[in-house]
Amino acid sequence: TLARHDSLYGDAEKVSGDRRHGSGVSDQIIHHLAFQSIGVVYGDLGTSPLYTYSGTFPGGIRHPDDILGVLSLILYTLILLPLLKYVFIVLYANDNGDGGTFALYSLISRYAKIRMIPNQQAEDASVSNYSIPEPSSQTRRAQWVKQRLESSKAARIALFTVTILGTSMVMGDGSLTPAISVLSAVSGIREKAPNLTQLQVVWISVAILFLLFSVQRFGTDKVGYSFAPIILVWFVLIAGIGAYNLAAHDATVLRALNPMYIVDYFRRNGKQAWLSLGGVVLCTTGTEAMFADLGHFNIKAIQLSFSFIIFPSVALCYMGQASYLHKFPQDVADTFYKSIPAAMFWPTFIVAILAAIIASQAMLSGAFAILSKALSLGCFPRVQVVHTSKKYAGQVYIPEINFLVGAASIVVTLAFQTTTNIGNAYGICVVMVFSITTHLMTVVMLLVWKKNIAFIAAFYVVFGATEMLYLTSILSKFAEGGYLPFCFSLVLMALMATWHYVHVCRYWYELDRIVPAAKLAALLGRPDVRRVPGVGLLYSELVQGVPPVFPRLVDKMPSVHAVFVFMSIKNLPIPRVAAAERFIFRRVGPAEHRMFRCVARYGYTDQIEAAKDFSDSLLDGLKLFVHEEAAFSCSQHTDDNDGDGALRAAQAAAAEEEKRFIDAELERGVVYLTGEADVVAAPGSSLIKRIVVNYVYTFLRKNLSESHKALAIPKDQLLKVGITYEI
Repeated sequence: TLARHDSLYGDAEKVSGDRRHGSGVSDQIIHHLAFQSIGVVYGDLGTSPLYTYSGTFPGGIRHPDDILGVLSLILYTLILLPLLKYVFIVLYANDNGDGGTFALYSLISRYAKIRMIPNQQAEDASVSNYSIPEPSSQTRRAQWVKQRLESSKAARIALFTVTILGTSMVMGDGSLTPAISVLSAVSGIREKAPNLTQLQVVWISVAILFLLFSVQRFGTDKVGYSFAPIILVWFVLIAGIGAYNLAAHDATVLRALNPMYIVDYFRRNGKQAWLSLGGVVLCTTGTEAMFADLGHFNIKAIQLSFSFIIFPSVALCYMGQASYLHKFPQDVADTFYKSIPAAMFWPTFIVAILAAIIASQAMLSGAFAILSKALSLGCFPRVQVVHTSKKYAGQVYIPEINFLVGAASIVVTLAFQTTTNIGNAYGICVVMVFSITTHLMTVVMLLVWKKNIAFIAAFYVVFGATEMLYLTSILSKFAEGGYLPFCFSLVLMALMATWHYVHVCRYWYELDRIVPAAKLAALLGRPDVRRVPGVGLLYSELVQGVPPVFPRLVDKMPSVHAVFVFMSIKNLPIPRVAAAERFIFRRVGPAEHRMFRCVARYGYTDQIEAAKDFSDSLLDGLKLFVHEEAAFSCSQHTDDNDGDGALRAAQAAAAEEEKRFIDAELERGVVYLTGEADVVAAPGSSLIKRIVVNYVYTFLRKNLSESHKALAIPKDQLLKVGITYEI
């Protein structure tokens, strides 16, 4: 018998020249990207001097040398976490140029089968961006880790839980960043208008926040890179103000470069010093954005901009504030604005407002991008993801999430009213994301990088212990605002876990009930079933087999389109899939049935094309498959005699006829069919399962899920088939 040509294997071997973003670029481009990154990445980190000292000393400064201890803590925290950990280690754990918590999980899932949906296919490893090296004798420890992860359901669940916790915390960050940044910046107006009450300042901040969230639908691309000059001006201003304060007040604070002042600070203040760490860590807010926004730039650009512009400017600003506080410790509640020279107040105030808005914008864009990636895990309902930029795939807008995050940000501002209380909540988000990144990075080092065990242990101990120290400090303020991100994250995690659990159960339900070949032939052979003109695309989560919704369709409407494709959208654990590698096909049943299985593969930063472009690309791919199938069959024969030549000619003619038939049916129209499944808990299920499946999941599906919009299917070409799954 002839070996079957199957593009589920053949097409996947065509490797395109898709290169990672930022690889092999010139120094000029790197410098250009470094400048652009200033506006997109560092707004949050750059506005942290607005509130760090007030968050560290909520009760005032007790001892003059406490300023030196805290300045030393701030400087060495900036060196240890943003500079050493992120800039020189974590950035290298990117997933083909993309970063963030989700990228780390995707990187791990590519090296070990830890995902709970069994849709891994060997041919996916041949996609250009997949890039898994062959095992070698030096990978025994990595193989051991891989086996442990794959064989332990608890480990797989733990990794997934950590990932969605990180995603939830970033979403919390997205609601707290606008609140604390805008409120801190607006509070400065009381320097010139002391009659304004705190409540009035809060309402001004709410108005700015409302405007900020209202314009999200226009996307960051409209104003994105105009941000860089504003933020650059901000960094020049804060560095200049810092240098002025050092010269005008007390340059001896530079002694804080000696870490012994940290030891003295803890010896002198004990528990109070430990509690103040929750304020110190606010100097690192926005650090995760360096990794999350890496896909827009590259490693060298981020390293250059942070090392030579951001770090020196922010450090100089903190030194200048410490110099001012050494002379005027009573002004610690509003250090930043009090330390500004009178002539520079209004320009600095205006730029501070703009910088706060930009910081909020960057964090929101990152939150949208991360959640859009989480959709490909199957752990969030299909919601409308609007790509606001044709040039940058990571710039997206999700209307439902924008409303929820915006409402949360305004409620937080109205409820807490001061940056100190918001800072308690904010610090937990920041440190939790740091800790999650450290744990996932440790797995990457073991499984992917295969580093020396001493290096891995040093990384985990140094950064893990530091972050744990900060986390225990900030958790002590749980009742003073710290509970907020936990509540927010628990709700979001519960929704994501519920959706993912039912999604996995539904996949297994369909997989266990796929239609066998004999039943499919019997269905098509029924006298009441007729083939109707056009192309039918039946969407299913399954990447193999005929889904159980197909017999339901035939029973309700005994007709099948002349060309019928069982369509699956599959998300690979890589950022992008090249267009040439998008579709893979196989034939279902004999050739005369003209039924096919197609898997459309997307990376987590890819967007699904519009319906017309999608169907045109799919049918072009199908015709190429038909052509290659005939060529493959011909190659199985030798041309020793005329009979074989005649067979090849007949096969080629049949392939051309089938391609013409597909073109003709495409002209008659494309109909998209989807299964509208009501998922209910099976009889005898536990009470918790019935609540999760029958109520929580059903509520989410009916109120958030719009699969035809997410899949870019026009309503006038959509046909839904109702079916009930008991899981």
